[in-house]
Formats: sequence, C-alpha cells, structure tokens
Amino acid sequence: MTDTKIIRIGGASGFWGDSSVGAPQLVASGQVDYLAFDYLAELTMSILAGARMKKPELGYATDFVTVAMRAVLKDVVAQGIRVVSNAGGVNPEGCADALRALAAELGVAVKIAVVTGDDVMPQLPALRDRQPPVAELQSGAPLPAKIVTANAYLGALPIQAALDAGAQIVITGRCVDSAVTLGILMHEFGWQADDYDRLAGGSLAGHIIECGCQGTGGLHTDWEAVPDWAHIGYPIVECAADGSFTATKPAGTGGLVAPQVVAEQMLYEIHDPKAYLLPDVVCDFTQVTMVQTGADRVRVAGARGVAPTGSYKVCATYIDGFKTSAQLTIVGIDAVAKARRTGEAILERVGGLLAAQGMAPFSATHIEVLGAESGWGALANLAVQHTREAVLRLTARHADRKALELLAREIAPAGTSFAPGTTGAGGRSGVSPLIRQYAFLLDKASVAPVVVLEGVLVAVGPHPRPLPEGEGANASPVSPPLPLGEGRGEGLHSNRPVALDHPAQTAINNEEQTVQVPLIRLAWARSGDKGDTSNIGVIARKPEWLPLLRAQLTPEAVKAYLAHAIQGQVTRHEVPGIHAFNFVCEQALGGGGMASLNNDALGKGMGQMLLTMPIQVPSAWGLKA
Repeated sequence: MTDTKIIRIGGASGFWGDSSVGAPQLVASGQVDYLAFDYLAELTMSILAGARMKKPELGYATDFVTVAMRAVLKDVVAQGIRVVSNAGGVNPEGCADALRALAAELGVAVKIAVVTGDDVMPQLPALRDRQPPVAELQSGAPLPAKIVTANAYLGALPIQAALDAGAQIVITGRCVDSAVTLGILMHEFGWQADDYDRLAGGSLAGHIIECGCQGTGGLHTDWEAVPDWAHIGYPIVECAADGSFTATKPAGTGGLVAPQVVAEQMLYEIHDPKAYLLPDVVCDFTQVTMVQTGADRVRVAGARGVAPTGSYKVCATYIDGFKTSAQLTIVGIDAVAKARRTGEAILERVGGLLAAQGMAPFSATHIEVLGAESGWGALANLAVQHTREAVLRLTARHADRKALELLAREIAPAGTSFAPGTTGAGGRSGVSPLIRQYAFLLDKASVAPVVVLEGVLVAVGPHPRPLPEGEGANASPVSPPLPLGEGRGEGLHSNRPVALDHPAQTAINNEEQTVQVPLIRLAWARSGDKGDTSNIGVIARKPEWLPLLRAQLTPEAVKAYLAHAIQGQVTRHEVPGIHAFNFVCEQALGGGGMASLNNDALGKGMGQMLLTMPIQVPSAWGLKA
C-alpha cells in the first residue's frame, strides 16, 4: 500500500533579523503542520557569545521569543503546530527558559526540549596538543590562540529524538541549517539513520526553506516577474515518505514558486552538488528534477544519498584585531573623482596622526565608491564614472581599537575641508571586533548531543557506521537511477525527457552567424558565500542551451571574467537534473564575512556580475544583445 501521508513544514525565518511576518503568515495560512526557524550563521554565533559574556542569561536569538513566538504561541498550541528552531545559539537553555516564561505569561502549556552538545570549547586545550594537529580546512593553519566560539554542526538525530519523546517545541544550538527540517521528517516518517536517499531528500527540503523567501522568489534573477514583494509568501514544503516534496507558499501571498526559483535556491552555497556533506548523509543533488505541477507548486524529486563521514565540521571564530567602516555622500560634477580623493586624503591624514602618536599603520585599508561600480573591477561601466552622486565607503583594520576610533573621528571633517558637495556623514562610525572563521573536523565520537525534555534526559540514537576511508565525498549514490518519467531526466519546466548533449548542440558551427549576448539572456544565477569562497549557481533557461554554455562558460573563462575578485581556483560542477552548473570560486571575497573589507563581503553580487558575461550564440536564436 502506498504511503500517502504528507507533512507540511513552513520556513518561518532565514536568519536572525528576518521579517516578523513569516511565522504569523504561515500559522494563519492553515497550511502547515510544523514551523522551522533558522537563525544561525558563523558571525551570529560570535555576536551571541559576546552577548552572553555581558549577560549570562542571553546568548540566543531573542527575536525568536520576543517577536515570533509571542505573536504565534497561542495559535501554535491551539492548532497543534510543532516548532523546531536553532534559535538557542550559544545558550539553548536560556532560550527555553525565556520561552517558558512567555508561555506562562500567555497562559499556555507547552513541552519544550533543548538540544545541546555542539559547544566544543571545553575540548580546545586537548585539541591543541592533538597529533596530528588541528588544521583549518582551507588554509591548513593551526588553531588560533584566542577562540571566541567553537561549535560542531550537529545533525537531525537529536531533533528526531526530541520529537519522538513528545516535544512540541525543540530548541537547538548549532546544527546544520537543513537539520531542523530533516529531524521533523525522520520523526514523522520513521526514517532510519541509514535511509540515505530519503535523508538526502529531506535535507534538500530543508535547504529549500532554510533561507526564507529566497525559496519563493526572493533574490530571483528575473526579479520583475516576482509579484507583490511587500506581501511575499514564506516557503512551505509538503513532504512525502519517499523523500520527494512539493515547494509552495501560503495561498494569496506574493512571491513566485517556479522551477527556476527553486533551482536557484538548491544551488545556493552547496559547493559540490554531487557530494554535499552533512552530518547525517552525503547528498547527491545532480539528478534532482523540478516540475511545475500547479500555480506556485513545484515537485522536487531525485535526491540521492550515501553514508556520512565520521566527522563533524566545527566552526570556530576568533578575534583578529578591529575594523571600522564609514560612508560619505559626494554630490556634483566629478563626484567619483572627488570621492576617491577624499578617501585618500582621510587615510593620509590619519596615517600621519598614527605615526605621530607612535602607533602602527593600518594593517589594511579599502576605498570603494558606491555608485561607480568599484566592486566590478575592470568590468565597471565607464559611463558611471561621470555620475553626479556617489558614496565613498572607507574601511580599515588595525590591532588597536584606538587607531580606528581616530579614523572614525576624521570622517566628518571632510564635510568642511575637502570636496564640494560632501554630505551624509551621519553619526560617527563604530569600531567592532574583526571576527574570523576557523573551520576544522572533529571525530563524531568526540561529540555527544544531549536532549532534555522538561528536565528529563532523552536518549539519542547513534549515527550509522561511516564509510571507509576514501569513500563518501566522492562516492556515487547507492541506489540505481530512476527511469525517465519517474523522477530522472525531466526538464525544468515539463515532464518530457530532455537530451542535454546532442553532438550538434555542443558548439557553434563555424559558418553560422552569431551574436554576442549577456549570460542573463541564457541563464538564471545566484551566488553566496562560504567563508572566503563564493558559490555561483548557473541554470540554463532552456535545456538545449546547456551544451553551448558548457563550451563557453568554462572555469577558466569564469575566473578570467571575474579576475578582479577571484584569486584562487574555480571549479565547475555539473547538475544535469536541472541543466545547471555550480561554480566554486576560492579566495574570492577578501577573506569573507567580518574579515572582508569589501562592501559585498558575502558574494551576493558575484552572480549578478557573471550574468553580464558575453556569450556567443547563433543569430537564429533571436536573443537580444
């Protein structure tokens, strides 16, 4: 008998600071059985750690309690909706205590479970003496001396255990973003720890909703086609027992759920789509298919998985000096030139003041003129150099906070000392710790997730046996591919099989007339960050265009086009199920995150830059240049 059970999960938050409308909208829709909240990023963990140092009762995403749950807790309990959230940050118990206080204030009874065990700070002294020594995953650097946070990315098993024990709300510390969804599905469908294909499908469902409205039209390449931004719907996944799901959103809301939108989100920040490493499963998304089945409804199937590795990824953060960033607006003729000279003059003046006080020079400085395409390097449009309004952005690093405070004081004087038309200084810019990330691997046997439900310890099932050395990351899925029409080989827009590699399509005939068009005419794209690495997903608008893109959109060509930003290697991964590529661009974000001095430290604009890359296409295609 076919299992027809469907579990409906709403993605109510994509980060700490997301809109307050998500949870109330999803609850009011009547279309969800669960709410899943994602709040944590590496920088967020450091911010929360600092908050807890000042006030021991803090250290969690307070918005979860004071905004989201205050708005919906009564309705959640009344409707039997269950909630899973990683809002616990570095203090899950504190978050649970605050939520219990809110429940008491509102007069509702709720069972809250807490997942801990991700904090590995107590292990750092022993890890410093470990042989072989701990090494950063990308750079190989040793463990820094002063670590602020160190948290293992836990998986879904503790969440499953908490729900199995009867928790109505589960609050975790650090876990992979998709685990809040996967734990729900493991509980509801009874998936075992070695049901790898289903775990991969459930992880993909979580990945689609983990960034909030990015799964319903937010950041979509064809932004003009996305209606009613103000009332955009938050994502819902309707999940089946086989690991497939339908992506949708609340009825009557704005936004857009279409295959290309879901495809952009699938490729977002996953690096190798054939080996997306998670604590519970190594996912292969290369044969995933997406089919429009109705208005704002996309069926997603075909994820495959193999056994996970024997390690957790640990993300540590440490302070490496301080940073400040300030802005001024420059108006009038030659605004760009005036802005650049202003920035240079401020840095020269402050450099002299530092030397006079016996202080070291800035360890790094960066001048950008926003509005003049400073971040585009050689790709910048010369016409914008003559804009009559530009924003000077001046950023610097230093080991001493006082040096940056001195720089911050010298920004406003430019309003009466330098370029005519200088305005918009605002208040004095603040100085913040420069927080760097440090990622390493830790054996799973060294980490013990703990689940407590209303004071009672809950047993957590063991992880499955990891694959032998050399397998896992490069292994092929254990399940055979499905035949066409059963989840494999379907086009992005229809159920028909698509031949992606017909020999006649692999190149342009030498005698064929061609025209040069920007990549955006041929593809959708989205980009994001993992530390200092930018991930750019590119999806062909038509399957038959993929071979031409394969021939011209090579890793070498991408690196050459974005040479102003990419210092390291570019790797191209193929994703034939959605006729796409995923480009992993190393050393592309100026250090990434808080360490970067770039205005676009998270690589959000790199996909937009790549979409301007010129591509030669047959004139017969009728595309506009």
